[in-house]
Amino acid sequence: MHVEKIAYAGWPNCYRLSNGAFELVLTSDIGPRIMRCGFVGGQNLFKEFAEQMGKSGEPTWQLRGGHRLWIGPEDARYTYGLDNSPISVEIRENAGVNSVVATQPVEPETGVVKSVEITLHPTEAKATLTHRFTNHNLLPIEFAPWAPTVMAPGGVGLTGFPPRGTHPEMLAPTNPLVMWAYTDWSDPRWIFMKKYLGLRQDPNATTPQKTGLFNPKTFGAYFLNGDLFLKQYTADPSKTYPEYSCSFQTFTNQDFLELETFGPMTRLEHGQTAELVERWSLHRDISVPAWTDEAVDRVLLPLLG
Repeated sequence: MHVEKIAYAGWPNCYRLSNGAFELVLTSDIGPRIMRCGFVGGQNLFKEFAEQMGKSGEPTWQLRGGHRLWIGPEDARYTYGLDNSPISVEIRENAGVNSVVATQPVEPETGVVKSVEITLHPTEAKATLTHRFTNHNLLPIEFAPWAPTVMAPGGVGLTGFPPRGTHPEMLAPTNPLVMWAYTDWSDPRWIFMKKYLGLRQDPNATTPQKTGLFNPKTFGAYFLNGDLFLKQYTADPSKTYPEYSCSFQTFTNQDFLELETFGPMTRLEHGQTAELVERWSLHRDISVPAWTDEAVDRVLLPLLG
């Protein structure tokens, strides 16, 4: 992995991580935020809000775009902790493998220190992201680690259900499918299949849509202009997940689409840390001729770990 310090989108202190196959750009002027993800010389699959680029120190939370760390379940009192100030970035080497660790100071709103460790595959367009949340409060706190990724407009987001079965052989329910007050299943942006659930990002659609579900083999995929971004996360069915048991949520409005993973509800004593590990990969020249289980299987099954 090659790491170089660069200026990016108006921020002077950014880090470009590349293995020659693909690249990530992390800024240390605010964050932790990963603002770019794409093939070298290719499109940025992450959304960027141009009017918020290069800025810092705002008194209110800024959406900005990119990939961030949050605390769930969603609550205006602590989820929207400001990440508008400088962070530290450290390059580590362990057994010949380099990683970059971006760490925020103690968040005043929560007393939590958020950090993300990024390790790129030596040659392939893959990365492992370890999100860490450390309690610096004197008293215990309970929350769910949360990792939202804001995707660029115009694509299709996709996730999958746990393995399907038949009646009457399988009588017990297998997973939740969660609604918000504004979820509208009649909205044409939803794509329903037996094994998969899709959501189109449409810049002309003004109403937001959101859903969530639980899948032990959680994944979120985003198809945009022939590129595929895929993030995977292993959830633990024995633990309690937030917001009606969601290990994954997806949200869209007219500007972007989010792929979000959730860790379980975790009680942390002072000094303890919770982790959420995602596995990312990028893939070129991907096309899905029809949104059917068979067509999606041909694309995704070889890529899902």
